[in-house]
Amino acid sequence: MPAQDPRRLAAWVAAGLILALLAAWYLARSRPTADAAAEPAVATIAAAGQATPSGGRAAAGTPVVVDVSGAVRKPGVYRLTSEDRVEDALERAGGPTRRADLSTVNRAAKLEDGRQILVPARGQTAAAAPAGTSGSATGAAAPASGPVNLNTATLEQLETLDGVGPATAQKILDYREQNGGFKSVDELDQVSGIGEKRLAALRDHVGV
Repeated sequence: MPAQDPRRLAAWVAAGLILALLAAWYLARSRPTADAAAEPAVATIAAAGQATPSGGRAAAGTPVVVDVSGAVRKPGVYRLTSEDRVEDALERAGGPTRRADLSTVNRAAKLEDGRQILVPARGQTAAAAPAGTSGSATGAAAPASGPVNLNTATLEQLETLDGVGPATAQKILDYREQNGGFKSVDELDQVSGIGEKRLAALRDHVGV
């Protein structure tokens, strides 16, 4: 068998080394591009699942302020959003009391800024205010003829009583909220500004 030419063998070895170097260079150039292409996809997925600090997705809707009063555990003014429902406002107010009558309250209604949610106690009547009107909202008393119900009347309705102005009407509402409603007309004498004479004048015009 004839001996191989050393120069030819060296040329083949050099060609093999060059091919190996070219392959390594090509792989090194292509790897960062693939990694860079993958990063935006990961970022997009992370952004899609981004949560709010409270753990849920960002809430839709605009801020609203509502007054929850009547037969609830924590009557008061609460801040929620226009996407929340009356049920959410009742939960913020500690939930209804045992005496609450929820049959007249539309708990599925969306909240509107500046509305009052008045929850009546059992044995009392309350009607929802027409949609789009100001003042009391779902569960609030509508204007009615006859005696004014101290447990469902709005500020405006109380002001129609003889000798009751805006300040006294607000005191009646405050007493109602703090005590879960009036159990009798005689409780009016517990309201600041209403004495025996005024109570006697109002007795035939109010009820519970």
